[in-house]
Amino acid sequence: QVQLVESGGGLVEAGGSLRLSCAASRSIFNIVSMGWYRQAPGKQRELVASITSGGSTNYADSVKGRFTISRDNAKNTVYLQMNSLKPEDTAVYYCNEECLLLGLRYEFWGQGTQVTVSS
Repeated sequence: QVQLVESGGGLVEAGGSLRLSCAASRSIFNIVSMGWYRQAPGKQRELVASITSGGSTNYADSVKGRFTISRDNAKNTVYLQMNSLKPEDTAVYYCNEECLLLGLRYEFWGQGTQVTVSS
């Protein structure tokens, strides 16, 4: 099992910034990618950003140019720097890790952290 511990959520005014962190416990799994998803009330969970073990990144169109995902491999930690926040960014943000072990793909989730952007 992999444990993902998120931190950094909170309340911020529109135009402000927050940085989310997700620390993954050490494991025997080989990490394929780590990422952030979000889920707003009444909406489906959606991908915000992801980063592969090789450093390739992917962003939702709605956050391109405002959010930056990065990782510290030595600390098994992934970050999401969120700038120019908008009220529509309000959601619970979940850390996600995709792993491989003996050819099988696994997926792990954090408990979620609330981000609220006031107008």
